[in-house]
Amino acid sequence: MTTILAIDTSTNRTSVAIVDGEKILFSEFHDDPLAHGEVLPKLVAKALKIESKIDCVAIGMGPGPFTGLRVGIAFAQSFALARGIEWRGVASLDVIAAGITDAEFIATIDARRKEVFWAKYVDGVRQGDIEVISPLSLPADIPIHNNLSPDPVILARLCQGDANVTEAIYIRRPDAHPAPKGITFRPMTAMDLVTVHALEKASYADDPWSLAQFKEELAGKDRMYLVAEKDKKVIGFAGVMHRGDTCDVLTLTVDSTLRRQGIGREMLRRLIDWSRNKKVPAMMLEVRAGNDEATPLYTSFGFVAISKRPNYYGPGVTAIVMRKELTT
Repeated sequence: MTTILAIDTSTNRTSVAIVDGEKILFSEFHDDPLAHGEVLPKLVAKALKIESKIDCVAIGMGPGPFTGLRVGIAFAQSFALARGIEWRGVASLDVIAAGITDAEFIATIDARRKEVFWAKYVDGVRQGDIEVISPLSLPADIPIHNNLSPDPVILARLCQGDANVTEAIYIRRPDAHPAPKGITFRPMTAMDLVTVHALEKASYADDPWSLAQFKEELAGKDRMYLVAEKDKKVIGFAGVMHRGDTCDVLTLTVDSTLRRQGIGREMLRRLIDWSRNKKVPAMMLEVRAGNDEATPLYTSFGFVAISKRPNYYGPGVTAIVMRKELTT
């Protein structure tokens, strides 16, 4: 019998399984598009407590967003090298397709940037190469299975066939987000409050926080507030609070003339890092329904809408409550 450790990080999901012949000894996953590097070693360590003798490593080779996919492949190949065992790669989209029973269909993986990786399958066989496309341009005459995640148990089975993949399937350039140039980030201080309040009023004229609220927040316990500066001028701010078993994003604002430059993304990343250090299982936030600037940012970090709060931002203005799972 061959005992296979199967690993896939081609989607927002980090998946690990150990399969021995027909027996599934371990199978577990964690959903978080930015936590592959943190979660994968933990899942593998947990799996090895069940069975430490591994004969082969199966790796999902993509396609997928560059950073997460690279984490899984590098880890799996390094594990195989350290153990002196064989590794085998399989196209992750083919793993997804193997779990679909339609005679003819299209399978996709979220490629972000409002695109998907896709391929057509007939009787389980992929027709042509995997490509990237807007989902609006997909053929409409056959079933489409959208944004599924590979099953590592199926991955373990397929790696024993002949269709092994030896190179990572990178269909486009890396999509990691570098920190914005010329912008510095630091903790908010009392000296920033007047400037921050002015930026708040300019951004939320209908219902801004008062200066007194900012003073109270900055003085509060178990909170972290930071500012973004350009040319020594505050051009953004954000805050998060640890409360019970979650951390709540309280505010995230960037000067309207400097948005879409990665400033809000970098501040949110720092709020998430702070929250992870609190060892809580999740983060929460509210975003105004229809806020097409902020919502894509939050979803790109793995926040998922879980409920609504009518009239939260005033009469007739609904808040979408979003949650992000942090650690296993």
